[in-house]
Amino acid sequence: MNVIKTEIPDLLIIEPKVFGDERGFFFESFNARAFAEQTGVQDSFVQDNHSRSAKGVLRGLHYQIQQPQGKLVRAVEGEIYDAVVDVRRSSPTFGKSFGLMLSAENKRQLWVPAGFAHGFVVTSDYAEVLYKTTDYWAPEYERSIVWNDPALGIAWPLDGEPLLSAKDEAGVLLAEAEVFA
Repeated sequence: MNVIKTEIPDLLIIEPKVFGDERGFFFESFNARAFAEQTGVQDSFVQDNHSRSAKGVLRGLHYQIQQPQGKLVRAVEGEIYDAVVDVRRSSPTFGKSFGLMLSAENKRQLWVPAGFAHGFVVTSDYAEVLYKTTDYWAPEYERSIVWNDPALGIAWPLDGEPLLSAKDEAGVLLAEAEVFA
């Protein structure tokens, strides 16, 4: 795999080595030993999540203030714009956002360490997203930053208003959010 560092330390783009021919393709979507060796990440994954969403659905920006989750995110059908925000107050990149397109076609993955808010919007007719997490879902600790906080400067590729859950509609500005020390 190819590991690409981003302007936010610890946030990594993973490009798998894909073997393809007229029959189709094959790649290792995850190999614990190779992931640890090539990224330096020693976290273990404990839960896999799978979502399917229609075009214009925006999920996020979510994080858990206790039992924080690192996430390894990829789109297995369709395309999403994946966005993260550093919510570690002691970090030199606190409040900085990063986004990229993840798709079934490009097969890229994004490693999102604990301490980041995460979200995505579907840009294709629908998308299926898989992500591994380093801790279990704990709804009592889940927090949501509003997707369109102007302080974040996220350039969501939207045609009109996104489709949001009630939880995401109730998200707060980063300035008002409970964040990590």
